[in-house]
This record gives sequence, C-alpha cells and structure tokens, in this order.
Amino acid sequence: MIDATQVERYRREGYTIVEKLIDDPMRERMKQVLAALVESSRGVARHDDVYDLEPTHSAAEPRVRRIKRPHQVDPVFDEFTRSPRLLSVLSALLGPSGVRLQNSKLNLKAPQYGSPVEWHQDWAFYPHTNDDVLAVGVLLDDATADNGPLLVVPGTHRGPTFDHHGPDGRFCGAMDPVRDRLDYEHAVPLIAPAGSVTFHHARLVHGSAENVSRRPRNLLLYEFCAADAFPLLGISDWDEFNSRLRVGRPTTVPRIVDCPVRMPYPPAAYQGSIYENQTASPRRYFSQTQSTPARHEEAGSAAR
Repeated sequence: MIDATQVERYRREGYTIVEKLIDDPMRERMKQVLAALVESSRGVARHDDVYDLEPTHSAAEPRVRRIKRPHQVDPVFDEFTRSPRLLSVLSALLGPSGVRLQNSKLNLKAPQYGSPVEWHQDWAFYPHTNDDVLAVGVLLDDATADNGPLLVVPGTHRGPTFDHHGPDGRFCGAMDPVRDRLDYEHAVPLIAPAGSVTFHHARLVHGSAENVSRRPRNLLLYEFCAADAFPLLGISDWDEFNSRLRVGRPTTVPRIVDCPVRMPYPPAAYQGSIYENQTASPRRYFSQTQSTPARHEEAGSAAR
C-alpha cells in the first residue's frame, strides 16, 4: 500500500498521502455512525467525555467539533486500527519494533463554521523516548482548498520543538506565529479525495483554517507510535498500554533517541481538547468568525 518513494517523502518532508486506503463500505459505516452521534448531541449542552462542541451548538442546531476517542465510542473506528492495509503502511513508517495505537479523535468541520486549529506540533503534547510517532488522518470527506484541510510546513519535523506555552508560562497547545517566524504562507494543504489517508510526523508543524466552503470536512485522526517508543509523561496502566499494540510484542526496553523535547507543563489553564487549550493563546494566525468557546474544565494534563 506504500512504495519507497512515499516512505522517502515521509522521511524528508514529514508527511505522505495514500489514496484509497480505506474502502468505501467502511467509510460509509463511519459516516453513518458519525451522523447518529451528531444527532444524539442535541441532548448535550456542554463538553463531556464524548463531545467537544462548537461555540454555537444548540439542541435546535447541533454543532459538534470533535468526537473524543472514537475508537472507544463505536467498534467501527477501532476496526480500522486493525486493518492489515493500514498496519502495513504504519510498519513501513514506524520501523520493526511494532505499532501501538495511542489515541484517536474525530474532528468535524461543518460547512461555513468549522473551527480552525492553530499551528502546533503533536510532539509538544506527548513526547516519547524516540520520535517514531505519527498521526493518521482518514478523510471521511473530500479535502479541498477551502473546507479547512490540514496544512503542513514541510521539513519542520527535522527542526526544533517550538514553545507551546503562553505568556503566563502555562502550556496552551499553540505556537506563537509572530515569534516563531516560520514560512506559513508556503504551507502545503493536504488535499485528497475521500477515502485517502494522510500520515504526518508528530514533530511536523501543522494547523487548519476555518471551513469557509459549503462542504463538510470530517477528519478521523489516530495517533500511532513504534512499540518501543515510551511516553515521557508516564504509563499509568501497563496492561492497558500493551493492549493497544497492533503489531509486535510488549517490551520493557524503550528505544531512546536524542530528540528536542519541551514538556507540556505547567498544564494548560483550560483542559480538554486542543480547542480548549488554545483559547489561552494570545496570538492567532487563523481567523475565526465564531464567538469565544465556552470553557470546560477537565482533570489531568493537556488532553488534546
């Protein structure tokens, strides 16, 4: 499902795209489950363990911006994490130790209001003992130039880990676009047809703008890492940690590589998803036409 040219592009630029990696029947099943979840959100008034809501969400007009941990919400989302086609690609990109699922989320960008996500590196949220860590993006809809596609800054996965803290010194899950002075104008949009799957390195700088089109952009995201990459934030449940292995065997020997790390401490002032974390960011790159989101306190470190 992936050739040497695509692997080399991932190594060099920090991302690659594989078209038709998920078949239409499974994608349609996922979309049906998602539609039912959005319909059920009419009875939800604030963020909870499943839903992260848009600022303008209401029972009359449900607007969801994220389904949290969808692989635990419905079996179809977990099923794809065990797909031989997906795991063959992940094994090629992450190396011989194996493949571990870290987490998942489903980001919704409904027509003409889907919230942006500020520039950031996933690595800032969950550094590991080595950086064979990546995100998988399953395009449930076509990603077009104007419906808020993922934007990446090629090659930044080989550079520094940027500061994701606000002026108060607390983690906010966003880079400062003025201070960091990257060439954002030449960021690459990951435009591809529905059914394609994107892969981007955890240290790659990326973000996404508001959906200004009349088409939805729903993106199912999984975080995967090599089996010998251990989270620097610790392992709270050893058995649960190993239950997420999709390829390979448990090991007590992490592979340690010299990578630039900044820890996400002190924790974000506004806990929950990355949307909540980023409300504390003083400078924003992407315009947002909606009102300020209601904040939802949630225990623990940055949940992203």
